[in-house]
Amino acid sequence: MQPLERIGRYRLERRLGTGAFGTVWLAHDDQLDASVAVKVLADNWSHRLDIHDRFLSEARLLRRADSKRVVQVYDIGELPDGRPYFVMEYADAGTLADLLGSGPLPVPDALLLTALAARGAADLHGAGIVHRDIKPTNVLLRTAQDGTRRVLLADLGLAKSLAQASGLTLAAGSAGYQPPEQAEPGEGIDARADVYALGAVGYELVTGTVPAAPGKVVRPERLRPGLGDDVQRALMRALEPDRERRWPSAQAFADELDRLSAAAAARRPRRLDGVRRRLNVVTLTVAAVLAAGGTALAVTLVDQDGSAGDGTRVADATGRVVARVPSAWAGELRDSGWNPEALGLAAGHEPGLEVADDVSEWQDLKTAVNGVFIGVSAHGDVTAEVNGLSHGQCHYDGSRAFSGGAWKGRVRTWSDCSGAGGSVQEVALVPAGGAARPQVYVQVRQKGKPDEAATNGILRSIRVT
Repeated sequence: MQPLERIGRYRLERRLGTGAFGTVWLAHDDQLDASVAVKVLADNWSHRLDIHDRFLSEARLLRRADSKRVVQVYDIGELPDGRPYFVMEYADAGTLADLLGSGPLPVPDALLLTALAARGAADLHGAGIVHRDIKPTNVLLRTAQDGTRRVLLADLGLAKSLAQASGLTLAAGSAGYQPPEQAEPGEGIDARADVYALGAVGYELVTGTVPAAPGKVVRPERLRPGLGDDVQRALMRALEPDRERRWPSAQAFADELDRLSAAAAARRPRRLDGVRRRLNVVTLTVAAVLAAGGTALAVTLVDQDGSAGDGTRVADATGRVVARVPSAWAGELRDSGWNPEALGLAAGHEPGLEVADDVSEWQDLKTAVNGVFIGVSAHGDVTAEVNGLSHGQCHYDGSRAFSGGAWKGRVRTWSDCSGAGGSVQEVALVPAGGAARPQVYVQVRQKGKPDEAATNGILRSIRVT
């Protein structure tokens, strides 16, 4: 069969994933200049009328939900060979499963993300729909215009009208997230089936482990020592085998998770080392420029721990990028990643962070600031792009080789920027062992002449997983 290049007016770019009954493509709507996701029924199921109808039912249920917390359907159509497709909003920041690639999340983040997914489920239930397959791969993340992430429920391939669900006779769902009534044909289900699945999602985000079978779930504190009793009770109540003992609704579960998340974020450990966490619950919106080009970004105030010597540990929201910076620099943290297009690389969303004593001043070379930007690039030649950078407002001091820790590269330095006395260092790092990936872009800003020992310490501390 000839590979697809276009579907209707949508130009296909790459395959995002393949499921039991269809394939999802990243595509571009040239008329609206927007990225979209297009789901197409698999060719081997095109002759099955029941599968054909079930595929279209998913699109209709997504449309019926009409919620900003559920993936939106924009268009529906049919290929020349008769296979149906539908067009959805594209979630550019991956899934909860992607976040779990680095292990369990900070407790406040895990609870908040689960609460947002639960509110999406509550919207489905309000529209008379039960999802029946909530799990981390079906909870998507989309970057909003202010740099924060929206949580979206997706994949309603097993979803049913609540009116029909009371008489369901076929088992459905995924192991670990499936309540007992959903595994037993003829039991019938209601919205509390999704509450169980949401409890399993929250459990996995907190512990990094998919829960065992209903009634055999290990208490989460055994997997994450020090977890509060109230958090443990909330999750275990959602995972009750007897649905009469669960949270009565997804909304009630979400409300409790919101309360617990805020309480967990408000507890400030005396030091920043140990389990990675959101550093403070206060967020600001600022404009920042990363080498070239600007965008609106979410910033988190860093809770100072007063540590000296080895500095303050910082990490991006995914936990994939970790570094240590001088504690005096750790005033504000932007941890939501970056777009490599700002450096001249292919556009996308990659792990990254920016930490500075004042992030709002980062874009202005007329103002001296102490801080670091670290961004990972999965594609393109970071070294070539960094070698092409220039700062006309500054004096170029030349470059030097760097090798230390897991990295090697060149450090290019500019000083006396715009007469303010500040300095900029641009660095492209590659693995010291000779591997091609990952490549890392680092920008170091300092008040006054660059402190090479501080720069080297930061570069040696960088870890990317």
